[in-house]
Formats: sequence, C-alpha cells, structure tokens
Amino acid sequence: MVRAFSILGVLLLAVGAARAQDLPPTDQAEQMKMLLERIQQLERRVNELEAKGPAEANPVYTASKSAAAPAQPPQETGAPAAAMHHDVEERAAATQTIQQLEPHYPSLQIRGFGDVDFSATDQKGTNSGFTLGQLDLHLASALSRKISYFGEITFNASPTGYGVEVERSIIKYDYNDYFKISFGRFHTPIGYWNTAYHHGAWLQTTITRPEIVRIGGVFIPVHFVGFLAEGNIPSGGAGLSYSFGVGNGRGTIISRPGDAGDNNDNRAWVANIYSRPQRLYGLELGASAYRDKITLPDGRNFRELITSAHVVWTKGSPEFLAEFANVSHRGVLTDLTTNSQGFYVQFAYRLPWFERTLKPYYRYEYIHTPLSEQVFTNQDVVGSIVGARYDISSYAAFKAEYRYTKHQILEPYVNGAFFQTAFTF
Repeated sequence: MVRAFSILGVLLLAVGAARAQDLPPTDQAEQMKMLLERIQQLERRVNELEAKGPAEANPVYTASKSAAAPAQPPQETGAPAAAMHHDVEERAAATQTIQQLEPHYPSLQIRGFGDVDFSATDQKGTNSGFTLGQLDLHLASALSRKISYFGEITFNASPTGYGVEVERSIIKYDYNDYFKISFGRFHTPIGYWNTAYHHGAWLQTTITRPEIVRIGGVFIPVHFVGFLAEGNIPSGGAGLSYSFGVGNGRGTIISRPGDAGDNNDNRAWVANIYSRPQRLYGLELGASAYRDKITLPDGRNFRELITSAHVVWTKGSPEFLAEFANVSHRGVLTDLTTNSQGFYVQFAYRLPWFERTLKPYYRYEYIHTPLSEQVFTNQDVVGSIVGARYDISSYAAFKAEYRYTKHQILEPYVNGAFFQTAFTF
C-alpha cells in the first residue's frame, strides 16, 4: 500500500507538471479540470496494481525476494518493466518542468522597433528621399519578485554615421499598487504622449510625435534624470493615479537632461495626477506640473514652470487625444516673465472593414512663443496632418501622411507627403 501511494505521488507530480507546461497558463479552470480527470485515471491504475500484488506490480520487489531465481523471459516481465520505465521518465520530465516553471533572476527579455521613411516637400533647400528611422531596443529584466530593470537604447542615423543614445535606464522597486519607486533616466511624465508612446514609431498611430513633445525638441523636457514615485490612489471608480519625481531637469543644452549631473544647485521636480474612470474604459483625464531652474551657457538663469492638461480616449473606434501645455520663464535678474503655449488635437478611427486594419487620422497642432521669449526662440508651429495607418500584420504597419504646416508667422506654408513602414520584433 505504501508503495502504491508512492507511485501515485510520483505520477501526480509528473502529470501535473507536464500538463502545466502544455496548457496555456491563463486557462487555469480548464487546466484544473484536465488534471482532475487524469488523477482519476491514475487512481484506477494504482488500484489495479494493488490488486495484482507487489510481486507482479513491481519487478524490483520480485528480484529482492528471489535473487537466485532464473531470469524471466522478456515476454513475461516486459509489461511491468515498461510501466516502471515510463514512470521514471515521467518523474524526470516533471522535475525538469518544475525547474523551468520556477522564476529565475535575472530574466532578460529584449524587444525591438524600427522604421523606414520617405518624404517629399515643396520647401526650398530640402531634398526628397528615404531615411532610416530609429532602431529601438527595449530591455526588460526581473531582478527579484519586486525589483526590475528597464532600458531603452536607440541607434540613430546621421550624415556622419550612427549615434547611440540611452533613452531610458530605470531600476524600479514595486512595493505595491500604491507605491512604486524608480531611479534612472525617464521620459518626463508631463502630459500624456511622452509616457504613453516611446521611441518605437510602431507604437503610435502617426508617423511622428506632436511638436510639443518632439524628440530633440525644447518646448518640454522629454527626458528626466532622478527618481520617480508612482502608484494608484484609493478612489473607487475614479481610478486615480499619481507620479512625483525629483531630478536634474534640463542640461546646459536645454533639449537634453543633465545625464552627467545638474548644471546648478537647484533640482527640478515634476508631479502628475490622472484619472481612468472604471465605467468609461479608455478615457483618461490628467494634469501635470514641472518646476526647474535653467542655467544657459552664457550664465543667465531662469525659473521655469510648465503646466499641462490632457484628455484622451484610447479606444481605436474612435481615438481622441488632446493635450495643452504652458511654459513660463521668469528671468532671475530681470524678473521678466514670458509664457509660451502649445497644444495638439488628434482624432483617429479604426474602420470596421478590411478586418479593422485601416485607421485614418487627423491632427492639428499649434505652438506660439512670444517675441520676448529668451530661453528658446523660433518655436512657432501651426499646421494640419491628414493620414492613414494600415496594419499589414500584428507587428508591422504602413503609414501615409499629407502635411500642411509652417514654422514662422512670416514664412509660407509647406506641403509635404510622408510615408513610413514601422515594425516591431
């Protein structure tokens, strides 16, 4: 009887591990149902072995009782030996499966994004042609049950070769849903787009980002080096969440953060709060504030305050994104204050035909900087974009856009056609 229960335990362990490997981990109910059925079959098998007796069920037991007995013909001992051999194989497979299912640290996963673009405009001094977009690599690794690392590296084509940029490098401690703290280089949590869509063009509907959050732009600081605390706020159906960070802010070149250290003794801080109502899935309402002291290469200092708000509806039919930001600069010596405003409104709709692979869209964007602005100048933008995205698979898409924009009040509008194939791998 003890031997029978031992066999049953081994078989249950083997079958459970084997079925856990074969079945999808998300289908727990179906997995348990099949395991119970298999257990019942194994119980019937053990009962049959017990009825045959130990000598017949276990050839090892027989050998220990009559070591001097002549060897049995293969046809008489083949069936029990085969059953025992099968049990040993199942036990080995169960051990291997259990080892595979156990978490291992670190556990690195890599995902990549890329795009190839073509553009043609009627702007004087520019040439049409192809360009190779960013090659973007996402690196994610769990270091323990609550600690993880995330990195993002891009390879960027230029007339003189390729440049490598560490876009994000983050170590995160996930205490619970209400408090998570990270250290490293982030996308600054100002508004919506900058933290929802990252460097992979495949992630976003359009070919390019809006001007107020353009990579390499200066209107808002795209990157931030420091620490960031974030989490949910107990709020019932309101679905409130927050983030708050302190870091180096803008560098001497204001389009870049202080990766190698701040250029003054004043730390920047950023705060963001947003709501995702449970009853309106896809809706997000949020507001952000950013405070910093900017030191320009000529030694002038300015106090910077950025306030922003956004409303988004992220269902594909329809998709609606709207974001506004005001950038205020006050001279430390002159006390002169200027305010620059920028916003965009984007609408898209995934059509029900062609297996919902076609998604036309429209975006209007606007930036105004006053003539008295001293930190950044010539940032005025006004224009419209009409385009369509066609998903040729779950991992690749074609995009086509017509743009009608201008960057200065006195300059004429520029017409342009832009095309992109974006993909993830």
